[in-house]
Amino acid sequence: MTLNPFKWSRPTLILGGLVSGALLGLLVHGLVTTPEAQTRLAWWLTNIVQPLGRLFIRIIFMVVIPLIFSAIVLGVAEMGDLRKLGRVGLKSLGATVLLSGVGVAIALAVANIFAPGEHMSAETRAGLIAEYSAGAADKVAIGQAKSPPLADTLLNLIPQNPLAEAVNAFAPNYTGGGLIAVMVFSLFFGVALALLPSDRASPLLSVLRAVFEVCLQIIEFAMKLAPLGVACLGFALTAQLGLGLVQTLGAYLGVVLLGLALHQFVSYPIFVATLGRRSPITFFKQSREAIVTAFSTSSSNATLPVSLRVAEQNLGIPARISRFVLTVGASANQNGTALYEGVTVLFLAQVFGVDLTLGQQLVVALMCVMAGLGTAGVPGGSLPLVVGVLVTIGVPGEAIAIILGIDRLLDMCRTALNVTGDLVIAVIVSRGEENTAPPSGPAQPAPAP
Repeated sequence: MTLNPFKWSRPTLILGGLVSGALLGLLVHGLVTTPEAQTRLAWWLTNIVQPLGRLFIRIIFMVVIPLIFSAIVLGVAEMGDLRKLGRVGLKSLGATVLLSGVGVAIALAVANIFAPGEHMSAETRAGLIAEYSAGAADKVAIGQAKSPPLADTLLNLIPQNPLAEAVNAFAPNYTGGGLIAVMVFSLFFGVALALLPSDRASPLLSVLRAVFEVCLQIIEFAMKLAPLGVACLGFALTAQLGLGLVQTLGAYLGVVLLGLALHQFVSYPIFVATLGRRSPITFFKQSREAIVTAFSTSSSNATLPVSLRVAEQNLGIPARISRFVLTVGASANQNGTALYEGVTVLFLAQVFGVDLTLGQQLVVALMCVMAGLGTAGVPGGSLPLVVGVLVTIGVPGEAIAIILGIDRLLDMCRTALNVTGDLVIAVIVSRGEENTAPPSGPAQPAPAP
């Protein structure tokens, strides 16, 4: 690798920013021992370092609502007219929800069994809460508050006023449906749009694609500031909290990788063997090119051409099935990302002392499944949706910076899982469809976000 930092990739710069900021913070933590020096350090952290670190996250916050709405609507609507797709569309939708649901179930299981966020001293946890939000105590209290009756919880999923839910999605004391109500509205909107004739739906789809791309461009602006922001936040954390946070991050990394490995090497083979009636070993051998490409690019959309060729030439899936399932799946089937989001949300809830009940965890699971439908198939596309879910359960959204420095490795792993899941779904859907002739003409992937 070249030593010129101006030629480094962004993930390398982000990781470098995190490491350098954290190491400098550890050095300062060891040197600053007198009360006077600690007071001066606190002033610098509060007035200079932390605002610089939070700048890029605030920009991401700005586009969470339009990104979620446009992404989920497009993910559902671009499946096509559900009445015309018939069996293929329903099988694809069912397999997508099944794989995502299993992935999130694995996430909840490993996060609760190993509890990586609880391997932290009470002093370090209190420091984190104070670090990220002056009102963090109120947010934690909301997260620990007694759950409303089940009937009210279910009714709150259906918003009477979607605009009010969007406006109050991040309000700390809001008792309505909030972000999950926005997601449910987006699902309804997407299904209804998919049922419209194409000539009437196309204009709105074009607008939503433009909104989606604009949101991604704004996130691109924010991510250009990420190396500096992560360095500042890493410095602020370790300068105040020392090595306790570093140890916790190692536990989090191990739990996420364990969950991803269980889904990749246990769940997927079971689905391939039972629902697809194929040999899992043969499936992985034939799919390895697409999996490796996904791991190296961290982008489902960038891997799509390779996935299409692997599905049709190696796996022998009919073209009409592979082109539909894989094209839609590049954006709508992000079950690896749903698993990652589930572990991340529960980990940060544990770090901030938010004790989620079983009912609240099921709501988080539902949000992660729906967020998986709306995650951009590009590197780092899950970040805004994780932030949205965090705020909903009472965790400061800025806390996402804790794990951002190691997100590149996890992004590579979960993207490989996403692409493998697309191929698994294509295998499942193709069973019983082999005798239908594929359409003529080259494959037409959906426009990449």
